[in-house]
Amino acid sequence: MEVLELLDRITRRIAPGRSPTFTEAHVVKALEEVSLRGTVGRLRLSKLLQLGGGEVRTLVKHLKSEQLIEVSTSGVSLSPRGRSMLSSLRVFMTEPLEVPSTPLTVGPSNIAVRVVGVRDSVRYGLEQRDAAIIAGAKGATTLIFSGNRLSMADTAEEVFSEDVAVHTLLSRMILEDGDVIVIGSADTKLRAELGAKMAAIRLLESRNKNEIVADSTRAL
Repeated sequence: MEVLELLDRITRRIAPGRSPTFTEAHVVKALEEVSLRGTVGRLRLSKLLQLGGGEVRTLVKHLKSEQLIEVSTSGVSLSPRGRSMLSSLRVFMTEPLEVPSTPLTVGPSNIAVRVVGVRDSVRYGLEQRDAAIIAGAKGATTLIFSGNRLSMADTAEEVFSEDVAVHTLLSRMILEDGDVIVIGSADTKLRAELGAKMAAIRLLESRNKNEIVADSTRAL
């Protein structure tokens, strides 16, 4: 998947510099913020992403290298390639949705992301939790939509729609069989969002690897 390859390249070191500390989730968030605002200055982007000035300069350098943004005296704006990348990503990963704290979640701020058709890439939800923690969240809750029911990844126990968070998700997300919802939880909304995005990206990477293996097996 080209989008995943782009995210991977952007977060790699450009020799001979040091490796960036921002994640793929920061890259997606940056593109979303620029898309929303039209043009964003580096100082504003630093505050929105809660990254230091040096890290934002590196991020902008990497985004420009991949021709995803255009840089002018007024700030950073998306290039046609950047808009195309964001649109491609939206096919597989929806925009974040804030949900209330419930027994399902593990932090005061909670952000949900729908990931399309990745049910077979989920084991027990531990991988999503770990990915969210690496991004700065407290953890993540992974829910699978299958057979017209929403269930916890770790127990396969059905989650009832009477739950406030679940009711919000079902009413505002159009789910299809095989979809997964990841809820990132943290002390702040940004960290919860970055956690959810990071877990979602790792799920897409896992599905992509599985598809490559399946194609290789069929070719034998």
